[in-house]
Parts: sequence; structure tokens; C-alpha cells
Amino acid sequence: MPSCDYQHTADRLRLYLRPSLTSSSSYSLSHIMLIRIRSKDGNFRFEFSPDDDISKLLNRIVETSVDPDISSITISNQPRGNEVKISSLKGQTLRKLGLNHGDLVFVSYQSKPTSSSGEPTAPSTSAASSSASRAGDTAKRPWELVKEDPVDVYWRSQSGKIPRERDSRFCKHAMNGMCDYCMPLEPYDAAYHKEHAIKHLSYHAYLHKVTPKPTASAASLLPPLNPLSYKVKVPCPSDTHPPWPAGICTACQPSPITLQSQPFRMVDHLEIASMDIIDRFLQAWRKTGLQRFGWLLGRYEPYDKVPMGVKAVVEAIYEPPQQGELDGLTLGMPWEDEARIRQISAAASSPLTVVGYVFTDLDPTPEDRTKNVYKRHPQSFFLSSLEAIFAASLQKANPTPSKSSPTGQYDSRLVTAVLTATEDGQVDVSAYQVSEQAVAMVEADMIEASMDPGIVRVKEEDRTNDSARYVPDVFFSYKNEYGLEVKKSAKPCFPVEYLLVNVTHGFPQNPSPAFQSTQFAIENRPGLEDQTLDNVMSQLRKLEAPSLHPGSESYKKIELAKWLSDWHLVAFLETSQLFSADDIKVLMRTVSSPHLLENAKNIDPVLSTEGWQTLMTFTFLTDTQPSAARPSTSAPTGSSGDMMDDEIPREVFDRIAAEEAASRGAGSSDSIRICPHCTFENAHKGTDCEVCGLPLA
Repeated sequence: MPSCDYQHTADRLRLYLRPSLTSSSSYSLSHIMLIRIRSKDGNFRFEFSPDDDISKLLNRIVETSVDPDISSITISNQPRGNEVKISSLKGQTLRKLGLNHGDLVFVSYQSKPTSSSGEPTAPSTSAASSSASRAGDTAKRPWELVKEDPVDVYWRSQSGKIPRERDSRFCKHAMNGMCDYCMPLEPYDAAYHKEHAIKHLSYHAYLHKVTPKPTASAASLLPPLNPLSYKVKVPCPSDTHPPWPAGICTACQPSPITLQSQPFRMVDHLEIASMDIIDRFLQAWRKTGLQRFGWLLGRYEPYDKVPMGVKAVVEAIYEPPQQGELDGLTLGMPWEDEARIRQISAAASSPLTVVGYVFTDLDPTPEDRTKNVYKRHPQSFFLSSLEAIFAASLQKANPTPSKSSPTGQYDSRLVTAVLTATEDGQVDVSAYQVSEQAVAMVEADMIEASMDPGIVRVKEEDRTNDSARYVPDVFFSYKNEYGLEVKKSAKPCFPVEYLLVNVTHGFPQNPSPAFQSTQFAIENRPGLEDQTLDNVMSQLRKLEAPSLHPGSESYKKIELAKWLSDWHLVAFLETSQLFSADDIKVLMRTVSSPHLLENAKNIDPVLSTEGWQTLMTFTFLTDTQPSAARPSTSAPTGSSGDMMDDEIPREVFDRIAAEEAASRGAGSSDSIRICPHCTFENAHKGTDCEVCGLPLA
């Protein structure tokens, strides 16, 4: 029976010293524990053994609840957030869940729908147990099914401790000893970060900081991270009023928001594998002056400059269809080719994915066109409010899989990179992310861009059914002219810097990019660079690719391998319909290998594919077809000729000239020579044409 109050001290003693049901000895304090339960029905206290199954706790919850829906019962260690369905914890003991004597468990549930007679069905303990068993057989905890990134798997296997050398002044122990002056530091040590000017904790260092220390009584714990949400809970947990926007209460409305600097960042560093990648991306802007956008394709790796750090390594930039302008650009969203590009990139020797995006914001100065206007600086803005909201939308659409979140996802590693001018007018990369608060506010439709790029506007509350929006109180703090911390309302607007997280960037000292070439034409650059199969076959003929076969040793195979090691070339060949899906995977895996240029035979897997053999057949046939010199007067001159130029394609004239030259060549003798300029048949043995007077040789 639940015991809500104890009137006397003697009653408390009898609670712990009452005789056991199975033996004559008494319960010791270590064999029984008191668990407190708090729900909308009140506060209750029950006695449990640490080895009791979770079903016993479920039975007690059902006993004290009013007509609960068993499948909706959740428990948490917090009043709000971190809720876990109790049906997903089947087979767990209270000890494994980390529950100790005196712990408080917060319970929430939904009531069963009433029957047709208007009377609710009575709760049943046996039904609760059977329902929990059935649910536990099929339901799995979401965070246990998550497949994390390889970099997360690596850091979870490491302690993350920061090693320190022996201090010659303070360490008095032997060489194999350790003391407070030389013992390793935790990865979230504040003094270390301050000394090395590291502004943000890495994701895994922050995870170490917020994760409770494992104990013998807590073999498995609930995930420590809880994704932010500023949306109204629908339906309300209290179930006492109509759902939003018809009603709202403190149980379903979001709490007031205080904007603050995010203590951690999901990505600590952005590394561009080669300068050529950025240089090729900038070529379109250099030729047209129009801004460009591209998706960053790369992978995540450990970053040794930050404790338990993560860096995004960019190997290629894919440019989607876009309309560039002098002061901006227009994109088609959602991204149509995303699935195809992700599939191609994942086939690389080190699988690649979309790690971010980059865009240009460059404006040459009127005085010197070789330099650019310095727009983004502390006195103006680093990332405009429109760009921050755009970044938040993309980060929301690209979450990071995580076993430390109840939903199996937490925040995002998508990086925003900007190619903009430095103070001296040169071009440099700036990298950012937006905070988790920014993503939650965009998801709740609370903020919008303003005319001032450095200011974010908070929307007003809206209770219409079609576009209901609840906006809680939003605050931000700053230091005034007297150095005092002042909290101010963020309505109607606040600085965009409160939503940004800085990410360092750079290039490797010894570049070793996955792709050895960046010379092939880049996609979606109409009028500047054209991707055609004729250009591919022309280059293959220059490299003598049709004469190269698997197993042979030739330096020409090294040249061919280097030219093929181009991400844009592989992506184009995938659209040519000459290569099957398996052939494209072999091509991508081979040309992105770090050992590609070490041996001529490393390119043999590509030369053995059916798609490559088909391409070589086309290349050989186009090379052996007869070709005639194109006459300079392939189309009639004069006004009528201008009209015919518009009506008859020039390829028709080329084909006619080639056929005529071939027929003449077949029936001509050695004494007849065709002029290469006007195609007149010269029967004399002179050196010049009788008609046009130009040399025949």
C-alpha cells in the first residue's frame, strides 16, 4: 500500500525493521529503497528492492493513476523533458536504471478514451503487465538503434583525457608515479581551454561533462542530451483543456528563453583538402562577377588541436542549379540531386557525405578591381539574419545521429562557409554554425530576418488555426558601459551574434586530397564550362586510353589515373548511362584511393569494368571515322546566305562537305588535288589553287 505520510518516528522504524516474508531475519537498509513518484494525480512513495523489475514500478503507477493508457506512460528524472516510455524498458531492473533510495520519478500519461456508454474502463494490473510485455517485445529504445558516424564511434572508445608531462618543480614521486600536478585532465577542463584560447567545448567533451559518472548501481543510464523544443506541446500533458491554439497552460507552453553563447560546438574545424578546390569554385565568380553556391562534400575526422575534437574535411564542392546575381543568388530547394550525389560520394574509398555548404559574398572595390569590399567585420555582421535562419533550416534537416539523445538525433554538423573579403581586400574563408537555440526558434517559427542584416526580428504571437504560433518571453544579456551584466528583452529584435557559433578553418600543411585532379568541367555552369561526352573522349584519345589494358605497366596509365581522379568527372560519367551503378562504385572507390598513383596497376579495376570497355569502344570509333577539312565557305555568302545560316544548322554543311570530299577522294587520281580552302579540284601541277589563289599544301 502506498504510504503518503508517516506520523511518528516509530512508524518509520517499523517500515525498515518489519519481518521478511521469506525468512525470519529483518530487511537491512541496503535491501530496500524508497522511490518517490510524482504525477498529475499527486505524490506517492513506494518500497522496492533494487533488483525489482520495472514492471513492479509500472504496477504501482497504474494503481495510483486514473484510467491511464498503458502505452502512453512515460517516466523521467526531470519535471519536463527526457521522457522515456516505460514500455520500452522491459526486462530492466531498478538498479540498472540507476534508481537509488529516495529518488524522485516524474510520471506522465494519457487517459484512455471513454467507451460508448461514457464510462471509462477500469484499470487492471494484470492487463498493465501484459501490455508492457507486448510493447517491450516490439519496441526498441531509439538511441540503441542509431548508427553513429565513425568519428563518434572512435571518440566513444577513447577516454579523452588530456595528458600532462611530469612537473619538475612540484612532482616529487618516481618516474612511474603520478600526482595532482601531472595526472591527466578531463577533456572539458576550463583552465586548459582558457590557456589554449579554445572558446567552445567539443561535442564529445561536452558529452563527458554532462554524463553522470557510472556507478555499480547504474549500469545503464538514460541519454543525457535532450533536444531543445520551443513548440507548444500538443496535446497538453495535463489533459485539462483543449489543445493549442484553443487553450494553453504552464504544462504545455514553452518556458521563457534566455539567449546565451552555446558552450559546445558540433564541429571544431573546417579543413579544405586542397587550395585547388576553392580556386576552381572561385573561377565562375572571377569570370562573371556573379555569386556562387556549392555543397561541401567530405568526411568527419578527429581533430587533435581540441580535446576530443571533430573536423570536417572537404574533398569536393558540388554546384547545384542556381541563378547568380551581383549581390546574391537564387537556389531551388529542396535539392533535387541530393540522393544521387550522396550515393556517389558514399562510394569513395573513405565514404564522403555532405558536411556543409559554401557561398561567395564578394564585391570588387571601384578603385581597384583586384581587391574586394570588406563587408563582414565586428562593426557590421559576420552572418546576416537571413543567412542564419537559412543555416538553421538546413541544420534542422540534417541532424546528427547520436546514442546520447532520447530521439536518436541531436543538433547538426552542417557547416556554413562564406568566401568573403578580408580587411586588406583579399578573399578568405569564414566558417560558422548556428546554435541549437537558433534551430529550435526557427522550428517554432519564432524569428525572421529584418532589413538590417545584423538584427533578427522576433515574430508576434498568432492564435489563428492555420498559422498558430506561441512566442514565449525571449531575453538576452550584455555588458553595459559600466561593465555590469544587463538582461534585456529580445522583443522585437536582437543581434544575430547570439545565434552564431564560430568554427575555425584552414588548409593542411601537407595536402593529400582524395581526388588528384580538378580540371574537368564543373556542372551547372552554362556558357562557362560544358560537360560533354565528346570532350571526355577527346581527352581520352590524347591520353591514349584505348590502347591501355589491365595488367600492363605503362606510365601512361598513371597519367590516365590522375585525370580520372576527379569528382566532377565521376559524377558526370554516372549521368552518361554508359556505366552501371556497380561500375560507378568501382570507379569512385578506385580513383579516390590514397594509393592510386603509387602503381600503374591500381587503375586496373576501372579498366576491367563493362562501362569502361563501352566508353573505349565509342572513343576508338570516333577516332577512326574519316574527317574532312571544313571549308571556309561552307555556307553561301550575302544576304541570302545570312538567312540560310539561320535556317540550316552548321552541322549539315559539315556533313555535306565531308561526304563530297570522301567521294572525290575515292574517284580522283594522283593528278587531281582538292583545294583545302575552297574544295576546287585542281588538275594542274602548280602550288596554288586556280580559283582562290591560296596554297594547296
